[in-house]
Amino acid sequence: MKAIAALLSLLLLAACGFHLRGSSDLPFDTLYIGLPESSDLRAQIARTIEASSKTRIVRTPQESQAILTVTSNTLVKNILSLNSAGRVREYELVQTFSFHVDNGKGGTFLPQSDIVIRRDMSYSDDQILSKEAEEVLLRRDMQNDLVQQLLRRLATIHPTAPATTAAH
Repeated sequence: MKAIAALLSLLLLAACGFHLRGSSDLPFDTLYIGLPESSDLRAQIARTIEASSKTRIVRTPQESQAILTVTSNTLVKNILSLNSAGRVREYELVQTFSFHVDNGKGGTFLPQSDIVIRRDMSYSDDQILSKEAEEVLLRRDMQNDLVQQLLRRLATIHPTAPATTAAH
């Protein structure tokens, strides 16, 4: 009976178009990531793309079909609220990632775009060490979320065929 229930649930999932997160095909075979080789973010983007698609990450823009150019990546910590003594009670972490994707020959696949990720974090002077550890975990979670959102945006690109010129 359990086997029948499991089979039925699998059929229902397949019928609704369910796909595992992380399996996305990108519309180009090679991609150059415009971040320093030593960047943790670049390494995570490259690992995720190579693990979830057929796209290869290349070392130079000349050998790529698409170039991901990161124009800014900022992390800001804003005060959200104060307690009655005027001390911080809550922070907001905001990561803004700006980028565009082109073909290196003057064509644009994806114009300038922004991904903004926010997380709220309570704060207490009594728990400084644990709150610092929580902030590190939140920032890591924000970066994971950023990479997943970036992949979804890259997967929506529809590269157009190069324009042909008439022969004279």
